[in-house]
Amino acid sequence: MSHNFIDSGKIPSKYTCDSEGVNPHLSWEGAPEGTKSFAVTCLDPDATIGEFAHWLIVNIPPTVHEIPEQSSCPAGADEIENDSGRPGYHGPCPPRGEHRYIFTIYALGIEHVEGLNRETFVAEVKKHALDSASLTGLYQRVIR
Repeated sequence: MSHNFIDSGKIPSKYTCDSEGVNPHLSWEGAPEGTKSFAVTCLDPDATIGEFAHWLIVNIPPTVHEIPEQSSCPAGADEIENDSGRPGYHGPCPPRGEHRYIFTIYALGIEHVEGLNRETFVAEVKKHALDSASLTGLYQRVIR
């Protein structure tokens, strides 16, 4: 869930490369019993080069259930380098057409996942996932 857009709704430009590019608010509840940490991904499955990772966070403490707008990484968590070549949130910036940006929260049955990089992130997180929930946002650039 987000205060900034609804599922399958438009992502406001504030959270994209066309404006401030800050991360949107995310929150979750109802983690399954045995949750020891959380992970977050923001992936663009419509990218011309294949799935593009915009945001990868792991080792979020089990007491955290929200990432405030413009805050990025919760204390105690680790951001992994995304497909733009740096850790942190990389806002939507599709070269053409409307793209989907899928924010997924994973409840993990492990406290710490070590040694992750972009190539191993999703597979390792899914291996330890007890459950997940997704929020999809849409964005298309307005070229003037």
